[in-house]
Amino acid sequence: MNRPLGVSLIGYFYIFGASILLFTSVFYDPNANHIGLVTRFGFADVPERLIRVLVALISIVMIYGYMRLEMWGFWMMIGYSALFGMISLTLLLSHNQQPFIGNSIWSMIVLIYSIYVKPSFKMKQQGIPN
Repeated sequence: MNRPLGVSLIGYFYIFGASILLFTSVFYDPNANHIGLVTRFGFADVPERLIRVLVALISIVMIYGYMRLEMWGFWMMIGYSALFGMISLTLLLSHNQQPFIGNSIWSMIVLIYSIYVKPSFKMKQQGIPN
């Protein structure tokens, strides 16, 4: 079964993002950004580095399943995009900064595209050739 091109592009984008999160978890300056991942998730007493590593690891697992067209990867992507889309939208409404606009739009694009190509995940699950 051939993987849709958009699934590959989304997957590579998230692999790049997870790599950046892992890199910044080692070389992170806590004063660089006043709205870190800890703040975005609403965790007050959790170290920023720990959250960055956890989000990166969850992303890698999610992308593995998504790029292999597994249904659990599809559902993880839907949940991940919905969660980060809602967080970005909430931050956009309260802070009105460009990165939150882009993140909200990206999450909507990933959600819509993933739902559009859901039959590819179902066919892979059922073993139907493309």
